[in-house]
This record gives sequence, C-alpha cells and structure tokens, in this order.
Amino acid sequence: MSTPAKVVIITGSSDGIGAEMARQLARRYGAKIALVLAARNKEALDTVAAECGQSGSAVLTVKTDVGIEAECRQLIATTVEHFGAIDVLINNAGKSAQALFEDVDNLAWYEELMRINFWGSVWCTHAALPYLKTSQGSIVAVSSLAGLIGVPGRTAYSATKFAMGGFFESLRSEVREAGISVTTAYPGVVATRIRYHGYNAAGEAAGSSGLKEDKAMSTEECASLILRGMEQRKREVVMTASGKLGRWLKLIAPGLVEKMAMAALKKEVRPH
Repeated sequence: MSTPAKVVIITGSSDGIGAEMARQLARRYGAKIALVLAARNKEALDTVAAECGQSGSAVLTVKTDVGIEAECRQLIATTVEHFGAIDVLINNAGKSAQALFEDVDNLAWYEELMRINFWGSVWCTHAALPYLKTSQGSIVAVSSLAGLIGVPGRTAYSATKFAMGGFFESLRSEVREAGISVTTAYPGVVATRIRYHGYNAAGEAAGSSGLKEDKAMSTEECASLILRGMEQRKREVVMTASGKLGRWLKLIAPGLVEKMAMAALKKEVRPH
C-alpha cells in the first residue's frame, strides 16, 4: 500500500471528541489522510471508521486499551506495519472520575486512572517517537481544564491531567530541535458522556455528571479547536474565556479561582 500524505493515530476514537476529530479530518483531507482509530470498543470503532471511509480516507481500526503498555506499543507497531509512517499522534483516550477524597475507601482506581490518562499517553508517545522524528510530525495531548486548575471532587482526575501537562511541556522542549510539535489541549466541560462513564468514590461507573452541563461545549467545536491548534503547531489550546481567565487569576487571586471551581460543581456533590 502506498503511503498517504499523512498518517494520524487517534486514541479514544470510538466516540466523543476522538470520533469527531476523526470525522472532521476525513472530511477535510479525504484520500490524502490515513486514520488509525484506537479504543477498547471495536464495534464502535468500526462504525466511526465506516463514516470516515465515506470521505475516501484510508482507515485502520486497532482495538486498544491504553491502560496496558503492550497494547499501546502494539498500536504503534501495527500502524507502521500497515502504513509505513506516523505523522500525528493524538493522545485523546481518557477516563473521568468524580469523588471527594474523603469518601474514597480503596485508592486502587486512582492508580488505574493514572495508567489510562497519563501512562497511556506516555507509552504511546514513547513508541511513536522515532517515527515522529522521521516525519517531523506532531503530538497532541488532550488534557482538561482540570489539568490547569485543581477542581473539587476531581483529585484523581486532576492529578492525571496535571501529570500529562508536566510531561508534555517537558517533552516539547526535548523534541523541538527534532522538528516535532507538541500541542496540549485543555477542554472545559464538553457535551460527551465521559463523566457518566467515569469512576465514582467506590470505583464504579458514576452514571451521572458532577458538573453543570448547561453551557457545555459541543464535541464538534471542541474537536475543531484541537485540530486547528494541531495544524498551527500551537503549544497549547485553552478553549474557553473562563478557562483562560481562570488560568491567569490562579496566579494573582488563587482563592477566587477556588470559589469559581466550586461553583462549577452540582450542589449534590459539593462538600457539606
């Protein structure tokens, strides 16, 4: 198979932001792009792949649990075996969590969340790095505003996203001379089901969102902003005015930012 103009890997692409990024890339570039879609749900991946294929893009689906190092490395190996190159790695796979720390009895799921959100990105990036150097490609890390500002009820989630931010900020400096760009995206509340499937205090599926959803950004807008940042090789993409304001206020008025973060929570999950 001849190598397409650009080979893009998207983890967590069976639904939500990842799936929407795949669809938008396929519509924009058609046969000029090859998409490698990775997630745990193979059936859902195949559905997204079929949608992307209608635009003429070559699409490969690889069932992948990013919480397992061997599967991350196999994803990269399979991509290179199939397409011969990697131009973009979008580390989008992740899981949410909502729980007050004092309500958590067993911290095992904190460790699991770190494997998925942080280590999954590290393992995929480590395996892909030699090929990204060859292509002078791009790395995208989809973090969260909770990775810029600590959010009540998100001690586990914020920890994983802060870890991502630190890792990719350091990596950006290391790979700059190799011609690789590193873009970290910080979405706020987006209209996906990620918070419903995330962990609760017992380490089970939450079944609801602990955040106010009335002003949630659409997946279409979020995906578009991330892809624009990737194509412009931006360092960071902070998507909302409140996110940008909160980031700077944190430096000069941290107490006010804590009040703003608490206001984003639904009343039933606030500390009493």
